[in-house]
Amino acid sequence: MNSISLEQISVQLESESTRDRMVALASLRNVPAEQAFPLIKKVLNDQSLQIRSMAVFALGIKQTNESYPLLVQLLETEADYGIRADAAGALGYLEDPRAFEPLVRAFYEDTDWLVRFSAAVSLGNLKDPRAHNLLIEALDSQEVILQQAAIAALGEIKDLDAIDHILRFAQSEDWLIRQRLAEALGNLPSPKSISAVKYLAKDSHPQVAQAATRALQKLTAEPSEQ
Repeated sequence: MNSISLEQISVQLESESTRDRMVALASLRNVPAEQAFPLIKKVLNDQSLQIRSMAVFALGIKQTNESYPLLVQLLETEADYGIRADAAGALGYLEDPRAFEPLVRAFYEDTDWLVRFSAAVSLGNLKDPRAHNLLIEALDSQEVILQQAAIAALGEIKDLDAIDHILRFAQSEDWLIRQRLAEALGNLPSPKSISAVKYLAKDSHPQVAQAATRALQKLTAEPSEQ
């Protein structure tokens, strides 16, 4: 993208029209991170929460050396819970191991379930085995969505020690939990996992059955095929 186009985007990001600013921000999709970053920063404090949310998400996609500290600052100091949740999610996209501690703090200390949910999902994205204890605790949450996130994250970090903890959800009334369980077990090769996904492959909900069938294929594939 040439400098004129970037200049046009910069001007459009200052438009009084929310739609214009949104279109300009979206148009940075194909702009290299180093060029996009200064323009993303221009709308991090936009009056529109939707645009701010898009900008925070963009920080996780258009990664520069400034992305990590900016996202941690937003996670820890932003007043709006939605933006804090976006920051937690974007930290997962960075896959920066430094994000482990801020995400753990957010999970334990933030008072909003959406932020805690995003933190749990991102801990899965980091694939850091240190998240084991936190995610096992999250399985006992009163928020079903946190249970879903924890099950998925335990699968992402390939936590074989978590198998017995998550198998208790095989008969959950929530089909999304059963689906997340099937998907997670596909990353956790063991005789118990194979037995459980065979059971879930017969689930009455088609998406659970499909997820279990895919998981079974992964678990029973030859090592060279995985």
